Amino acid sequence: MDSPVPRTSAIAPAPKKPPARTRSKAVASSDANAATAEATPTRRPRGRPRKTAEELDDGNRRRKLMDGAAKLFRTQGFAATSTRDIAAAAGMHSGSPFYHFESKSALLYAVMSEGMTMAAQSQQQALDALPAKATPREQLHTLIRHHFEILLGPRSSFIPVMLYEWRSLTPAQRKGIARIKDSYEATWMPVLEALAQQGALQAEPGVARLFIFGALNWAVQWFSPKKGKSLDALTDEALALFIRS
Repeated sequence: MDSPVPRTSAIAPAPKKPPARTRSKAVASSDANAATAEATPTRRPRGRPRKTAEELDDGNRRRKLMDGAAKLFRTQGFAATSTRDIAAAAGMHSGSPFYHFESKSALLYAVMSEGMTMAAQSQQQALDALPAKATPREQLHTLIRHHFEILLGPRSSFIPVMLYEWRSLTPAQRKGIARIKDSYEATWMPVLEALAQQGALQAEPGVARLFIFGALNWAVQWFSPKKGKSLDALTDEALALFIRS
């Protein structure tokens, strides 16, 4: 009897695993950097984020609307000025004002409030620019000169609008404007009180303030730069009118 032929196993032997490859240093370093970047929070730049071009353009358009509205309110009156007139003056479509202001009344309030706020800021800057030892007379001269500048200089329409269109505001809007206006005028009181103590003021400080602002504000009715008088000359004459030499 023949000897049996040995059978071949149906299951092939498992192949040997190839040796693990060593990862290159460059790849390992890259992975480490990526992990570090994920773990480290991104630092935000300090300060306010820069305005986009679109935001700046919106700010410029808003400013144009306010400047155009102020001039029209002064020359034509609030009631006679339409939003179409305001848009045309700013070179915009008729509905554009309502993108920035909810109503014509809101635009009127913005003209007055923002105008007075800027006036208060520039007034304080004018006083801060004086020497520390400036006399009360020099301080009053600076206050009068500054007031003439915002009253009669470029972009000076907002004060006449405030004077003539006060009744066009709502009661709540009047209170808001009154607060800014009172703060602006209150800066004058320490100067007037110092002049009164020196015997240089022509009236009691509180009454003098009312007379002074009444006289200065009325200049919008009659002053004309074409007649040759400068704001500096006008300031000197006003100062001589209110205080003794």
